[in-house]
Amino acid sequence: MRHFLTDPLEESEVERLLALAHSAPSVGLSQPWRFVRVETPALRERLAVHVDAQVAKAGKMYEGEEDRLYRSLKLHGLREAPVLFAVYCDEGTETGHRLGAITMPEARRYSCVMAIHTLWLAARTRGIGMGWVSILDRATVDAMLAIPENWRCLGLLCLGYPVSEEATPELERRGWEHRTDWHSTIVTR
Repeated sequence: MRHFLTDPLEESEVERLLALAHSAPSVGLSQPWRFVRVETPALRERLAVHVDAQVAKAGKMYEGEEDRLYRSLKLHGLREAPVLFAVYCDEGTETGHRLGAITMPEARRYSCVMAIHTLWLAARTRGIGMGWVSILDRATVDAMLAIPENWRCLGLLCLGYPVSEEATPELERRGWEHRTDWHSTIVTR
């Protein structure tokens, strides 16, 4: 989701979505997700300029038709979406007493992804779109937001009402990639 209306979301709706995200399962009940809300226009613009630069940098690997298609894609809605969060995993949290994270510390990040997924699904059931921006330099974003050292950036989340409702993802509609049949992901041994 990259095309947002600028219409604001009700604050009660944002609170409801965050409460639902906070109910996601997590390793050891650690709830390691940290949602940092970006509200100031200047900071939002700095993040957008940074992501624009990262999009251009990442695009240098493409050539020919793939390059033309890549450059035509809108890859974030940081300027338009009425709500913007940076989402982090607190890798040093003591909540949950490290249960499940001693032998598999990456399970905390997986837990954060569950919270993001829960937020995403809850938003969609309410007609709200969400875009997950991952074309960024973590250290730069961390510095802009003054993030604690043990937090790991998982991306920026744009939330807002979509310009249009589409059943097919934009990247598929634009010919970037096509969904595979779920049967192709099953491996039998």
